[in-house]
Amino acid sequence: MAYRLLIVDDEKDVVSLLKDYFEINHYEAICAYSGTEALEKITMNPDLILLDVNMPDMEGTVLCEKIRKYVACPILFLTARIEDSDKIKGFAAGGDDYIIKPFSIDELGARVAAHIRRERRKPVEANVRFFGQCAIDYSAKTLTVEENVVSLAKKEFEIIELLSMNAGQVFDKERIYEKIWGYDALGDASVVAEHIRRIRAKLKGYGEEYHLETIWGMGYKWV
Repeated sequence: MAYRLLIVDDEKDVVSLLKDYFEINHYEAICAYSGTEALEKITMNPDLILLDVNMPDMEGTVLCEKIRKYVACPILFLTARIEDSDKIKGFAAGGDDYIIKPFSIDELGARVAAHIRRERRKPVEANVRFFGQCAIDYSAKTLTVEENVVSLAKKEFEIIELLSMNAGQVFDKERIYEKIWGYDALGDASVVAEHIRRIRAKLKGYGEEYHLETIWGMGYKWV
């Protein structure tokens, strides 16, 4: 099975070069051109991440720190910076190695292979998605906002899970009730609105309530 790399760099020529090189060497290459796009593709469970430090929307060190709690795979920084303070900052954020630009692509390939060999001893798959400052860990059944765990009841998390796993899709109250409580549950769909209200109130405390959107006359969706 091919190892999967996530290549994150806003320079498309660099991404194209790395993608071609690693695919020739039998890796699967996933590409992202910004920190925001990289957050979306973390769910594809890469075996290693090549991460540019300097990106316009989000510095690589910031992205690394944001995902490190949820992603166990090696993260290798690509950077033109050579100051010790920059290296210390990157390692403190959770990076595993620094590759200085311009680099030898064969040396980069060797380092990638070495890190993956070491990592095979402790494989861990991430099951997390990021929405704004929210991180939803579907394995641990938790939602955190900037390291703060939001206290959610079981049904509240299940509603968030349903909507966020289908982000952008509208669910009416009846469908949510059937999915979460089951077809044979005693009660009615009006309980959904109360749960939505409580979820939104909890998220509002962190300024993240906008993710749970009401579509009047239709239902709810996660954005």
